Amino acid sequence: MIQIRPVSDLRNKFTDIENIVKSGEPVYLTKNGYGSMVVLSIDAYSRLTDNTEQALDIADRFAEETDERYSHDEVFSKLRGAING
Repeated sequence: MIQIRPVSDLRNKFTDIENIVKSGEPVYLTKNGYGSMVVLSIDAYSRLTDNTEQALDIADRFAEETDERYSHDEVFSKLRGAING
């Protein structure tokens, strides 16, 4: 279940929020009724970012080895095709 809490809960109910993120779920925090931030466990954040540096290194090596370049439209068209099938 999606957890949406006011940002004041981060201070006032820290243990509750901590328990939710320890279970692997994010907590969405709002300020004045608008989305403000998301709290994740370190493990969840790591799962989201682990391969980022490696992917950037691969992209840098590829860019050094070839003159092939893609436009913004080409890149996003390929991504949409991969996501949408």
